[in-house]
Amino acid sequence: MNDSITTRAAGAAPATAQINLRLLADGHGIIESHHGDDEQRFAPPADFAAQANVGAEAYVQASRDRLGFWADQARQLHWHREFTEVLDWSEPPFAKWFADGEINASFNALDRHVLAGNGDHVALLWEGEPGDRRSITYAELLDEVSRLANVLTDLGVEAGDRVAVYLPMIPETIATLLAVARIGAVHSVVFGGFSADSLRARIEDAEAKLVVTADGSWRRGKISPLKPVVDQALAAGTTVEHVLVVRRGGNEVDWQSGRDIWWHEAVPQASAEHEAQGFPAEHPLFILYTSGTTGRPKGILHTTGGYLTQTSYTHRAIFDAKPETDVYWCTADVGWITGHSYVAYAPLINGVTQVIYEGTPDTPDWGRWWQIVERYKVTVLYTAPTAIRSFMKVGRETVLAHDLSSLRLLGSVGEAINPEAWLWYHEVVGSSRAPIVDTWWQTETGAILAAPLPGVTSTKPGSAQRAIPGVALDIVDDAGTPVDPGSGGLLVVNEPWPSMLRGIWKDPKRFVDTYWETFGDRYFAGDGARFDEDGDIWLLGRVDDVMNVSGHRLSTTEIESALVDHHAVAEAGAVGIADETTGQAVIAFVVLKRNQHLVSKSEAEAVLRRHVADLIGAIARPRRVYIVAELPKTRSGKIIRRVLRDLAERRPVGDTTTLADGGVITAITAQIEQASTVKPG
Repeated sequence: MNDSITTRAAGAAPATAQINLRLLADGHGIIESHHGDDEQRFAPPADFAAQANVGAEAYVQASRDRLGFWADQARQLHWHREFTEVLDWSEPPFAKWFADGEINASFNALDRHVLAGNGDHVALLWEGEPGDRRSITYAELLDEVSRLANVLTDLGVEAGDRVAVYLPMIPETIATLLAVARIGAVHSVVFGGFSADSLRARIEDAEAKLVVTADGSWRRGKISPLKPVVDQALAAGTTVEHVLVVRRGGNEVDWQSGRDIWWHEAVPQASAEHEAQGFPAEHPLFILYTSGTTGRPKGILHTTGGYLTQTSYTHRAIFDAKPETDVYWCTADVGWITGHSYVAYAPLINGVTQVIYEGTPDTPDWGRWWQIVERYKVTVLYTAPTAIRSFMKVGRETVLAHDLSSLRLLGSVGEAINPEAWLWYHEVVGSSRAPIVDTWWQTETGAILAAPLPGVTSTKPGSAQRAIPGVALDIVDDAGTPVDPGSGGLLVVNEPWPSMLRGIWKDPKRFVDTYWETFGDRYFAGDGARFDEDGDIWLLGRVDDVMNVSGHRLSTTEIESALVDHHAVAEAGAVGIADETTGQAVIAFVVLKRNQHLVSKSEAEAVLRRHVADLIGAIARPRRVYIVAELPKTRSGKIIRRVLRDLAERRPVGDTTTLADGGVITAITAQIEQASTVKPG
């Protein structure tokens, strides 16, 4: 079966979706962007728009009084002491939001719902990879968090101390973050797939006093050991005094008496009475390390009041959160910023029931996610474009075998979603009726900065649409001058926003140099983008992923979108490699759909090289297109283009600590060697 997309706009005949994004440029910046005449827009369903949490008036309110708008959103939270000052921007780029107020993240996520009589409302619907399940109410989660808060205090953890968290996606992980925040300590979550060296580097930089981990976790039907990795990370001595261990995998672990403590022995025995006190709004909430490819990781610091304000507002506005009826599922791991903002905090602050799943989407088969949606009647699904493209590769039959009629809203996060994947997501997963919110933001921004409002926006496949109310985005050239619509440039944030990072842990100079040196008091995101004629935003990828071919600047996003636009392609990664004649040459790596039979592997390279040239222009024609089984990705699903570049240039691959599957490097290397004997088509 050919898995190309056929869509039907309201009142229109079916038409195969072809969205042509041409982004040809000169040496000074990406310019001359055009849409095809067949661009499609999808208006919100009338019944959805009529009941949406947020309407078009939010843009008007925020435009008239931006600080007043954010103050109103902050007042949706419970404050132990009300703030009187909204923003202090007297020493840019060091912002203070609601600084004289006092707040507690855990109280907002749990206590206030229980006190309001909603303690019996389900907070977490958890499913382990082997199939075990737990349903946890807000009252039950508060009980666990309160007990854990007392355990942490008894272990000597105080306000301001750092706690490293190295756990899988289990309920204890959410409880840990909330308990750490409850006592004013600072959590530093390290993704459970990182190596001992990566874990140690983060523990040392944060000077963590305690580590919370598990014996092991389930991944693809096997136990992935966690505590042994912690033991290795701590072997040479650190600031860590205790290790609290959840029994999850049942695997044997070494035990250091006096340091190691079993969760199941300590937490149930602790008192369930714990009063959450307020902390200053600018009190640190967490450090989250970015997994840079070189150099030491950056500890992104987020504080409490502004972060909770913007994450809870964006969840309420963009995901149209309905606590009485929604079952929300964000598929991100809590080791990433998406799992912090839109799993651990915002959904609970808004009183929503959410699904948490421990395992991978292909275990025991590719139907697992859709079984979960059907079982729990998920209404809002938030996931990554890489996941969508993986399902495209498998084929729509896997999705359509399940009842997904409960879904009313879909979200995309992690990178720009190409139009073909957007349309597949809309038609196959959302049955052509669920609005899609394509969100743009970063670890550093803390919360979503650009996305459609689902009850307001007529969405365009592949566009993040516009800045959310209260956020000021612009696209500028190298000199900081706004570019014209249709021209590409650098995406910047013109004004401080509540959930913005407050610095890099212990390194204010690096914070200034990394994010603010280029344009002074404007935050430079590191992404390229353009406005179309309607003022909607199109992301072009990281600036360092832009290729310069014979003086023309081409983004990886446009070339990958052109490749995935072909009916046979499920995923694509594009990179530029050094070339003596043209400066750089385009090399593409492509994964074909499993159920397509219209293009053979032997002819695919020639077909796809022509396809890119037809859509973008001859200048963008890849020198080589390698057909591969998988692309190198992080464990969060992002393509690691640096690895592709290393492989394409036949040089040793650098740091692979974030790689989900190391075997993919060997496989791609073999495919490159095999293809090198064949002349490009």
